[in-house]
Amino acid sequence: MIRFGSRALVLAGGLAAAGLFVLQLQGVFAGEENPATSPPAGALAASPADGAGVRAERVVAEGRLTTYPGAEVLVASEVSGTIVSLPVAEKQRVRRGQLVAELRADDLRAELAEARARIVESEAEIRLAEAERERAQSLFSQQVDTASRRDKAVRDLEVALARRTTALAAASRLEAEIAKRRIVAPIDGVVIVRHVDAGEAIEARSGIVTLADLAKVRIEAEVDEFDTAKLVVGSAVAITAEGFNGARWRGTVEEIPDSVQGRRLKPQDPGKPADTRVLLVKIRLDEPTPLKLGQRVEVEIGG
Repeated sequence: MIRFGSRALVLAGGLAAAGLFVLQLQGVFAGEENPATSPPAGALAASPADGAGVRAERVVAEGRLTTYPGAEVLVASEVSGTIVSLPVAEKQRVRRGQLVAELRADDLRAELAEARARIVESEAEIRLAEAERERAQSLFSQQVDTASRRDKAVRDLEVALARRTTALAAASRLEAEIAKRRIVAPIDGVVIVRHVDAGEAIEARSGIVTLADLAKVRIEAEVDEFDTAKLVVGSAVAITAEGFNGARWRGTVEEIPDSVQGRRLKPQDPGKPADTRVLLVKIRLDEPTPLKLGQRVEVEIGG
């Protein structure tokens, strides 16, 4: 009896182990997850979403400091002439509408004076012609004078009015021509280049000064086209430049263009090809910098 009981216990233990193995197989076929490999409760799977919360991969590129569109202009003359006044100097701040240069216009001012004199003369003729017309109309109504005398008075008035119109048009044209010889600043800014000096003769559309609003500057970085997938709008940028003892300034990627273009800057690293295509990525400056317009910089995006 004792030997039979031992055999029964062994058989019962084997059946229990087999039952546990069957239950584990049922769990696998039913799609149950292994607790050892399942994520903890409340955990979310990582998935990128349009740059929000995504950390961009590190990209290093070269660029330069430029102005925003419309913040740098070449001020030119519409007409040719000789500069008689150039009351601005380089690094001088000017306001929109402030006189930048003036061309000689003595002959035009003389013609304008003549046109204005003709206006005064024509107005006197108009007053006389109106009086003559009224007198001729009155005499014709009284049957004292003829219709032809009345018609002549009406015609004389019309001629005087036409002369005044012509004189006014001539004066307006001359005023516009004189205004073209007064070149004013189209924006608020600083004179960064003065291309001519007083006394020089210039041709139409010749540049006189270059103005820039130095409060509206950003970085244009030439990122290799093969790094396109690493770029994310809003990524943090570290900016450095030679000659500033390792100083770094903060920036942010604000615009990624939709097309590539040829490289403008020659790479400082001789190992980089100069004929690659690049994306001209726009970077906003998040703090003031001592950088100058056109200065070459190196940027580190993301990472």
